[in-house]
Amino acid sequence: MRHALYLPPFGELADPAVLADLAARAEEAGFDGVFLWDHLVRPDRPDLAVCDAWIALAAIAARTGRVTIGTRVTPLSRRRPQEVARQAVAIDQLSAGRFVLGVGLGGDNGGELSRLGEVDDARTRAEMLDEGLDVICRMWSGAPVDHRGRHYRVEGLRFLPRPVQRPRIPIWVAAQSVKPGPLRRAARFDGLCPETTPDGLREMLAEIERRRGGLDGFEVAVGGPPGDDPEPYRQAGATWWLVQFPEITSVAEVAAVIAAGVAPS
Repeated sequence: MRHALYLPPFGELADPAVLADLAARAEEAGFDGVFLWDHLVRPDRPDLAVCDAWIALAAIAARTGRVTIGTRVTPLSRRRPQEVARQAVAIDQLSAGRFVLGVGLGGDNGGELSRLGEVDDARTRAEMLDEGLDVICRMWSGAPVDHRGRHYRVEGLRFLPRPVQRPRIPIWVAAQSVKPGPLRRAARFDGLCPETTPDGLREMLAEIERRRGGLDGFEVAVGGPPGDDPEPYRQAGATWWLVQFPEITSVAEVAAVIAAGVAPS
């Protein structure tokens, strides 16, 4: 099992330079990855500073040389697929092939989507997520893309350069239950970002294994608060343990976890 930090880029952490420094320290301490929440606003906390996760990941890529980095997760419906494709490749280049794209539906907590005029219907967001992923993967191929879908259109355009990673940047998909939609989506790609119990994870992975025909190379990134025991999740099939910090987290709290280092698994 590999170990990572899962940081909320808010408050004291709402500064790309601060996040890059913490990531560099985590890498030196033996952590295997650094992942960021991806939000634009926190409506329930109107005075809370928020950092753009993608700019911060670029800063982290430039300050580190080994750790895997990524979003966990990007609500794809609020982003244009062509922009995500471009930015993901740029971070993949900066990191020399260490970027992972975590995706999901997101949520309208406090009006985070609806108060910005974004789609807040879950079914429509799921359609946009599936179609957006198809478009992004085709853009990463380097071949001309022709696409006329319900939500997106591309007319004979090529998107170069291709990602450093081949055949493409890994995609990890969020899921909170054994509902077929998210698990079908996860089975198409490279990993799962579950929010569940160890028993729930076993059920999820059994369904994904059935759909994929196996779990070889499939990553499972579970998050839990500092001090939690990852062993039950490792036994259930998790391949990553992400130390997940709360929405309001100080630099000192992250530094303390880094100083404690990675527990053997």
